[in-house]
Amino acid sequence: MKARIQWAGEALFVAESGSGHAVVLDGPPEHGGRNLGARPMEMVLMGLGGCSNFDVVNILKKARQPIESCEAFLEAERAEEEPKVFTRIHLHFVVKGRGLKEAQVKRAVDLSAEKYCSASIMLGRAGVEITHDYEIVELG
Repeated sequence: MKARIQWAGEALFVAESGSGHAVVLDGPPEHGGRNLGARPMEMVLMGLGGCSNFDVVNILKKARQPIESCEAFLEAERAEEEPKVFTRIHLHFVVKGRGLKEAQVKRAVDLSAEKYCSASIMLGRAGVEITHDYEIVELG
C-alpha cells in the first residue's frame, strides 16, 4: 500500500492513495489552515469508521441478513499533551433492515472489532481504548 502527500501551501495538503484517489487535508486556522479539508487525525478516525463499517456490512451480507443501511458514528478523545494521540474511541452502529437478527448484528460488530478491522486492532494495540455498541432499526 502506498500514498503520496503533496504540500499545497500554508497548512493545505493533497493526499493521493495508491489506488489513485485524492483527499484534501487542511489544518485549523490557528495553525495557518483555511478549513478547506479534513484534519489528518479526523482522517484516521474516519478510516477506522470506514474499516469497521465495511466489515459489519460484509459480515451481515454473508450471513444473508436483510440489511438496508448501516451507519457508524464515532466519538474520540485525545490526550491533552503532545503528541495528542487518541486515548478513547467509541463506535456506535445504527443498522437498519427488515427482520435483522440481533445475534447476527452483535456477531458482526464483535468480529469486526476482534478479528477483521485492522485499523481498530492496530489502534487498540497502541493503547487506545476502543468500545462499540449498536442499535437495530426495524424498517416497515
